[in-house]
Amino acid sequence: MTSPILVTGGSGTLGRQVVTLLRGTGREVRVLSRHPQSPVDGVDFVTGDLSTGEGITGAVQGTEIIVHCAGGSSGDDLKARTLVRAAARSGRPHLVFISVVGAGSIPMRSKADRTMFGYFGSKLAAERVVSGSGLPFTTLRATQFYDLVLLVAEQLVKLPVIPAPSGFRFQPVDSTEVAARLTELALGEPAGRVADFGGPRTYTLADLVYSYLEAVHRHKLLLPLYLPGQAARAIRAGAALAPAQAVGRRTWEEFLAEHLGRTA
Repeated sequence: MTSPILVTGGSGTLGRQVVTLLRGTGREVRVLSRHPQSPVDGVDFVTGDLSTGEGITGAVQGTEIIVHCAGGSSGDDLKARTLVRAAARSGRPHLVFISVVGAGSIPMRSKADRTMFGYFGSKLAAERVVSGSGLPFTTLRATQFYDLVLLVAEQLVKLPVIPAPSGFRFQPVDSTEVAARLTELALGEPAGRVADFGGPRTYTLADLVYSYLEAVHRHKLLLPLYLPGQAARAIRAGAALAPAQAVGRRTWEEFLAEHLGRTA
């Protein structure tokens, strides 16, 4: 009998899909959640909090693979540190971590950089915790998910005028494709940091917002906005892109059409 695979952040956009794919392989899955969850066939929910460490020792017990999808806009290094400490005490599980393209390439030298783009710095700090843990690990960096782009677009169109940072380009990707890659990595041998995973096309923020506006038959004025600082300069230079790893197949337009078709 194989040991359960622990998935942190298993109720989030990516984690939910990883859980489903792992279950499809016949593996037993354990999901770490901060709040009690109703039982699901083949999925064991355990309650714990990576921010405080409560319940983490029990969550990692007996696991040989941990897929770490839990994260946020800040504090990812603290959560990673809590997880690897508990995992190291329980054995030597394979730790699979999802990070973001641009971690390590976008400087965090000023308060403004950290305020606006601290997510990239937080992910890099967590990467370093994972790679320095002494545990066998695999780290995958992916570009932004379409789900996030859609959420941002939905919020921006509520404004009278939409601010559009000048020169910002993105290479968003379908989260289902990233979930499939992460599942493949989890079931394989530890590989350290693997090749990045980017979407098939690059867009400006204006491209993404205008396509959403067109799809929902809305009209809004976009106001070009120049953002200062070294982090913003790096993003304008393409630090958040992975042009050599445009391995995703599903486009933003296809995602948008399917999503709006489902919700219309």
